[in-house]
Amino acid sequence: MDDKSRKPEWTPEHAGSEFASRVVAPGHPGKAKAREVRASRLFDLDSIEQGVLGGDRTLLSRAITIIESNSPKHFEQGQELLKRLLPYSANSIRIGITGTPGVGKSTFIEAFGTWLINQGYKVAVLAIDPSSSLSKGSILGDKTRMEKLSTHPNSFIRPSPSGGVLGGVARKTRESIVLCEAAGYEVILIETVGVGQSETTVRSMVDFFLLMQISGAGDELQGIKKGIMELADLLVVNKADGDNIQRAERTRIELNNALHYLRRCTPGWTTEALSCSSLTGAGIPEIWDKITAFQKETKASGVFVERRKKQVSEWFEALLTEAVLARFYSDPHTLVKVQSVRQGVLSGELPVVLAVSMLLES
Repeated sequence: MDDKSRKPEWTPEHAGSEFASRVVAPGHPGKAKAREVRASRLFDLDSIEQGVLGGDRTLLSRAITIIESNSPKHFEQGQELLKRLLPYSANSIRIGITGTPGVGKSTFIEAFGTWLINQGYKVAVLAIDPSSSLSKGSILGDKTRMEKLSTHPNSFIRPSPSGGVLGGVARKTRESIVLCEAAGYEVILIETVGVGQSETTVRSMVDFFLLMQISGAGDELQGIKKGIMELADLLVVNKADGDNIQRAERTRIELNNALHYLRRCTPGWTTEALSCSSLTGAGIPEIWDKITAFQKETKASGVFVERRKKQVSEWFEALLTEAVLARFYSDPHTLVKVQSVRQGVLSGELPVVLAVSMLLES
């Protein structure tokens, strides 16, 4: 069997070795066996560590696969790998990109990423794909939507299924950022599914947050929640090309007028709205100029470093809460007690606060 026949069907033509994923059809008889083999496999961490530091995209994919695994053996290996690579991270600009479906996020990321590579940067894209709430399956189609960018040797694209996590953000995205930075990627682009509360979650793991919009959809401000606009460091009106240039410019002006009435997301930084065309490339250099100006100003003021420290602290607290709850509910005796106390609450025999207190004491 040649290499081409082993590639997933969504792999772009002429794609390189960065496409290390293997897809097994849901009904395939070997699915359970393949999962069992993967769960029992231990990896050579020394080789993977050196490969990641050397910029080997295949080994970077393998490293991310380890940290995404739910196997206890892989968890230990993944955390050891992260510990080794952590000193080589934190040397990139992390950019979150969001917007409603259809706004052109993937097209923009391909155009923006390709332009950055032409300027001499290494670009990694962590694209969060929505998982089905029923099958837990994921489309994982960003590699086909970014065919030009994905084949460039200085790019790395990793579509990650959200797994049903709140807001569509993959559970291991933060660890993937660390690995990509250790591999030498200077710009990390994180694309969200653009639904629900994903914007708030992604805001908590990036330095710069970009909100994309399009014109020509009726009242330009109707579909934009105030809370989402207040999270953004830059608004970009996409598809400013052809007959849509004037409408895009009008939308940009309206957004800038609206931004005057909103609080600033980043202290000392004024959020603006720009327009661009992902097809022609118009406006993309100006967007990067804004991002580099943001990085320079916030590093000079200390906001950049403080934001990252705050994000790590919030991440620690969130994982600690999750771990405590997992430990609490993993005890079978506790589960029996919870059911009993819950019935007391539902029947009106126990006040809710007292019921919780009783569970904690037990």
